[in-house]
Amino acid sequence: MTAEPAKPAATLRVGVVLFLFIATKAVGNLLLAWGMKHLPQTMSANPIQYLRAMLDPFVAAGVLALILAVLMRLALLSLADLSYVLPVTAVGYVIAAFLGKTFLQETVSSQRWLGTFLIFAGAALVGSTAHSTTEAKAK
Repeated sequence: MTAEPAKPAATLRVGVVLFLFIATKAVGNLLLAWGMKHLPQTMSANPIQYLRAMLDPFVAAGVLALILAVLMRLALLSLADLSYVLPVTAVGYVIAAFLGKTFLQETVSSQRWLGTFLIFAGAALVGSTAHSTTEAKAK
């Protein structure tokens, strides 16, 4: 008889990776937007401008944070179902709206706040379910 992994430990692991993914993605998007908004010119079809933009410290940090977020998403998908991960990580859109308003002084209309609240409510609903419905793989 093989021992099953402890459910609380697996749930805690999913929660930690989920939190780190959402935080890293939100910060990465904020840094990327901050850097792009503070560049002297707007982007065009010229690839040289994109290469120059990537040398901006905020843009570079944002790209690195988003790469790290993708790696964390891979880890998260190895721990939990896709049907759980994608809706729950949508909370990042709520955080993005808040960060945009707070740090980038973006105007967020009441319609956007309502949409943001609906995303949050859906993520909370999905988050209240089991994170995995598949059997653990035998090692």
